[in-house]
Amino acid sequence: MDESRIASDASTPTESGSRLHHRHLLGLRTWSADEIRLVLDTARQFRDVLDRPIRRVPTLRGVTVVNLFFEPSTRTRISFELAEKRLSADTVNFSAAISSVTKGETLKDTAQNIEAMRIDMVVIRHSSPGAPQFLTQCVDAVVINAGDGAHEHPTQGLLDLLTISDRFETLQGLNVSIIGDITHSRVVRSDLYGLTRLGANVTLCSPPTLIPPGIERLSDGGRVRTVSRLDEALEGCDVAIALRIQLERQGKTLFPSLREYHETFGIRTEHLERHPDLLVMHPGPVNRGVELESEVVDHERAIILNQVTNGVAVRMAVLYLLSGHGEEVA
Repeated sequence: MDESRIASDASTPTESGSRLHHRHLLGLRTWSADEIRLVLDTARQFRDVLDRPIRRVPTLRGVTVVNLFFEPSTRTRISFELAEKRLSADTVNFSAAISSVTKGETLKDTAQNIEAMRIDMVVIRHSSPGAPQFLTQCVDAVVINAGDGAHEHPTQGLLDLLTISDRFETLQGLNVSIIGDITHSRVVRSDLYGLTRLGANVTLCSPPTLIPPGIERLSDGGRVRTVSRLDEALEGCDVAIALRIQLERQGKTLFPSLREYHETFGIRTEHLERHPDLLVMHPGPVNRGVELESEVVDHERAIILNQVTNGVAVRMAVLYLLSGHGEEVA
């Protein structure tokens, strides 16, 4: 990276002592604490760029990024598109609903046809776990996972870490509770890897039918426990992350009703009153009156919109670092 250019126009983040050891972002499972911190530090600097009157930098001028979305998305897709445009990349958007996929074209053929158009990076969301990994075997472009089935959603995990670190000096010893549909959530796995790697303690709270056996083994250093009572999960909790109930992924009803779920596992204003320092997060979209009481969504201690804002900065950081404009990529 040309440091004289940075000094002259202050358009890109400065380098850190860390570097990425990954060419792709497929998940956070194999990412080190230093790599995660590098992304967060870079995102903070890009967040400063987003606060300027002119929120566009020339960093990825000439880089072509294709967004392959095989599932519906609002926040993630728009966030990636904004991040790419803020970095001056050339962006191509792909929607499976209006593509040759509807005619039977495979993921491999789709990707190879797009790569033949000379693209540099691919952002992919797919319903099948492992689709981003498969894509790395089909194309030479850098691959970024925007969510694959119930596997991982790494940029959501990174933006959650950034949002939490904005409020606390360190994540070491912090108590974070993740509440909701653990089985079908891709966010929870990325959050687990990232939070425990940075030293946080994680409590998973869910109906027994919505928590997979042995999920505690995904943690670093045994910092994960599971409980089935909301009061137990919120006791001593610093941050509560509510997860969306994903009825579309459930083959059958795994709890009596949404009303009963809210009564048993929904975070309500009474919980905020009982725990005056508790912060509340949610990856979205929120089902008001299910995971969170509507008043909680709008409460000053709900930092859900902070997550959305941080999403653009984090995705800018990921694109920037993986494009090779940051530290040397192995």
